[in-house]
Amino acid sequence: MNIHQPPGRLVTLADVAREAGVGESTVSRVLRNQGSYSKRAGERVAEAVARLGYVPNRVAGSLAGNAASAGSQLVGIVIPSLANIVFPDLLSGLTTALDSTGFQSVIGVSDYDPDREEALVGALLSWRPTALMVTGLEHNPGTVARLRAGGIRIVEMMDVDGPGLDIVVGVSHRAVGRASAAHLLARGYRRIGYVGHDVTRDLRAGKRLAGFEEALGEGGQRLRDREIMAGPSSAAAGRAGLDRLMARRTDLDAVYFSNDDMALGGYFGCLANGWAVPGRLALFGFNGLDIAAAMPQPLSTIRTPRLAIGRVAAERLAGNGPAETVDLGFELIAGATV
Repeated sequence: MNIHQPPGRLVTLADVAREAGVGESTVSRVLRNQGSYSKRAGERVAEAVARLGYVPNRVAGSLAGNAASAGSQLVGIVIPSLANIVFPDLLSGLTTALDSTGFQSVIGVSDYDPDREEALVGALLSWRPTALMVTGLEHNPGTVARLRAGGIRIVEMMDVDGPGLDIVVGVSHRAVGRASAAHLLARGYRRIGYVGHDVTRDLRAGKRLAGFEEALGEGGQRLRDREIMAGPSSAAAGRAGLDRLMARRTDLDAVYFSNDDMALGGYFGCLANGWAVPGRLALFGFNGLDIAAAMPQPLSTIRTPRLAIGRVAAERLAGNGPAETVDLGFELIAGATV
C-alpha cells in the first residue's frame, strides 16, 4: 500500500533563520546576495535552505497589491515531454477540468531529466502556487524536500507503483508489463525479445519491463535478448532497434516494445524486411495510441486512460480531499499483430 504524507506547513524565511542561527535580515541578504554578511553566515544559510527545502517567495518579492491572491490561483504542472502524444493527452484532461475550477495552470517540461524537474519545481514554488502536479513517483531528494516544504497539495500522475507524497493518480506499470507477457505466453510465444528506449530516464518504461520479465519467469520463460536505444522513444528508434535485435537473434517469434511509437517503427521494419506479422514475428506495444489502431494491422497493445488520469487528478485536487492513490487501470487491446 502506498504511504502518503499530507502537505505540511510552508517553510518560511523565519524557519531558515532559526535553523541557521542567524537573523532574518541576514537570511534575506544572503538569498538576495546583497549587503554584508560573513562567509560562515552564508554557508549556514545555504545549508539550512537545503535541509528545509525552502523556496524564496517570488510573488512577495517582485509583485505588489493583489499578487498574493493571484498566486493562489496558480497550479504548477511538470511533465517529462511534449513530443510524446501521451502527455498532451494528459494535459488536455488536466486543463479541461482545471478550467472549471478557476485555477490557472503553468506548465514546465523536464525532458525526463530529474535535475531539470527539480529546477522547475523550485521555480514554480517560488510563485506560491496552490498546488503542484508532477509526473511519476521518483524524484531527486531535493525535489522531494521542496515539495514537502511547500505547504501545498501535491499530485503525482501516471504511476501508482510506489509511495506517494499526497494525491497519486495513474496506472500500475508493473501490472501492465505482467499483463503484456501473460498475453504473449497465452498465445503460444516463447522466444521473446524486447526493444525499448532509455529506461534509466523513463522509469515507468523500466517498471513495465521489470513486470514483463517477472511474468515470463513465472511462466517458465525468460527474455531472450533486448535492444535499448539511447534517447527518447520514436518510430525511427523502434525500427533501428528491431533491426539490431533481429540481426543477433533470428530465432525470435515475438518482440515487446517499450511503447507504441517504438512498436510502430518495428512494424515498418517488418514491412521493409518482408517479415509477416504476426506469422514471422509478433509485435506488442504500450499506450493504445490512435495511430496504432489505424495501422493496416491494428497494433496489439495496452491502452492507458490518459485523459481520465488528467481529469481525475484535477478533480481530486479541486476537491481538497485526503491523500490517496487512485489506480485507473488499463485495457489490453488484442489487435492483429500477435
